[in-house]
Amino acid sequence: MITLKNVKKIYITKTNSVTAVNDIDLEINEGEIFGIIGYSGAGKSSLIRLLNGLETPTEGTISVAGHDITSIKGKALREARKEISMIFQHFNLLWSRTVRENISFPLEIAKVPKAKREERVIELIKLVGLEGREDAYPSQLSGGQKQRVGIARALANNPKVLLCDEATSALDPQTTDSILDLLVDINERLGLTIVLITHEMHVIRKICHRVAVMENGKIVEQGRVLDVFKKPQATITKRFVQQVTEPEETKETVEHLLEIYPNGKVVQLTFIGNDAGKPLITHLIRDFNVEVNILQGKISQTQNGPYGTLFIHLAGDKNEITSAIDYIRQQRVEAEVIENA
Repeated sequence: MITLKNVKKIYITKTNSVTAVNDIDLEINEGEIFGIIGYSGAGKSSLIRLLNGLETPTEGTISVAGHDITSIKGKALREARKEISMIFQHFNLLWSRTVRENISFPLEIAKVPKAKREERVIELIKLVGLEGREDAYPSQLSGGQKQRVGIARALANNPKVLLCDEATSALDPQTTDSILDLLVDINERLGLTIVLITHEMHVIRKICHRVAVMENGKIVEQGRVLDVFKKPQATITKRFVQQVTEPEETKETVEHLLEIYPNGKVVQLTFIGNDAGKPLITHLIRDFNVEVNILQGKISQTQNGPYGTLFIHLAGDKNEITSAIDYIRQQRVEAEVIENA
């Protein structure tokens, strides 16, 4: 569906040059939700603008939905863009138009007959859950409702690809989750390929099938979301994964517990897939002569299955603790000793 080969984007200024995208190869499959994550300045916004021809690569080739984006121009590029829609962080709605009129706008440009336009708008309003708000103006809508209008407008011409440029960054957590749920629903109903850029690992964890991590214009790591969570390789990827798996209060809890218990080990357990449902703690308490104190834990759902982390403190005889940790690892649960008392 989307193929990038040796893609490079260099911006030339009066004083120097900036390589925003540096020799990227990437394959995105039809019908998947693909996440691109990176901090500010990583090059992810430049990359997504290359996908719809808003920017031209300095080197390399880009194919999207059967179109060679790097070679077509003019009318051919405009036709290709009908199949490559985009939603934005700050909605980019027409403030003088109602919800109905905003959604209808791309259909007007495409010269779709009025009767068909109205039929399509009604269909899209139902799809994104805006029934009853058809005649409201953007100033009368919440942030989540504005983004729903943006999504409906982007879907008006039945695109094959939907590009999301930090589409939830301006929203509160609850609204973010509702928009992400909507994107998953659209992906499943329409078979739409979605490319989503973000700096939030929660967004990647919740809806993406695969992810690419960007730093300094390069993709430093990519793979299935569950695999990246399980064994992050790059330092920056580990930082992103920690956003979800190791909340700040966990560190405070660990430090506080080590002051209370002078002996033992603090261990981070990582559960993947079906292993997340194992009664591991029950077996530890029953079969080993150790005290088990649960510090903090959570199970998160990804598109590839559940991912869980649990921080525990083990106290007791050193040999017994070692045997308990060995047992944990035999159960296909990763156990990392993160602090020694």
